[in-house]
Amino acid sequence: MASASPRRLDLLAQIGVVPQAVDPAHLDETPLKSELPGPHALRLAKDKALAVAARHPGRFILAADTVVACGRRILPKAEDTKTARTCLRLLSGRRHRVHGGVCLLGPDGKSWSRLVTTQVMFKRLDPSEIEAYVTGGEWNGKAGGYAIQGMAALFVRSVSGSYSNVVGLPLFETGALLRTAGLLV
Repeated sequence: MASASPRRLDLLAQIGVVPQAVDPAHLDETPLKSELPGPHALRLAKDKALAVAARHPGRFILAADTVVACGRRILPKAEDTKTARTCLRLLSGRRHRVHGGVCLLGPDGKSWSRLVTTQVMFKRLDPSEIEAYVTGGEWNGKAGGYAIQGMAALFVRSVSGSYSNVVGLPLFETGALLRTAGLLV
């Protein structure tokens, strides 16, 4: 698994998959000039898989990336309170998309990939709700500055598409890739 995300590992365990090894790719995740959010998520998943495959030849490598976007704007992973507040203010009262790129590389170099897009609608957030959420720290390291599986669930009016994609790994599509490669019954 080309990710150390505890959320992705928990999601994989939910479908009975336990990676033999966890080796994060540690890539520069800066979007390319004019790169749209969906293609960005898929490119990063593929790049992560290739980077880790070079360190583990002859093995299956699963990689994923999650991108939160408002229109064409890619929101960052929140690494500080200022970024978390900015993301939450931007998402307040709006629909946004969560793009999940998943790539599976086979030992022979064959690859399978999917891009999954989920639409999420946030309620209008009161400044005190934003402050309380930021104080709680759940946002740290999360794309778009929130974790839907935590307290931010209180902000979500609706989800259209894969909930697990918003958490960090679209399970239906990941399962399909693993079945196609003969790794999941």
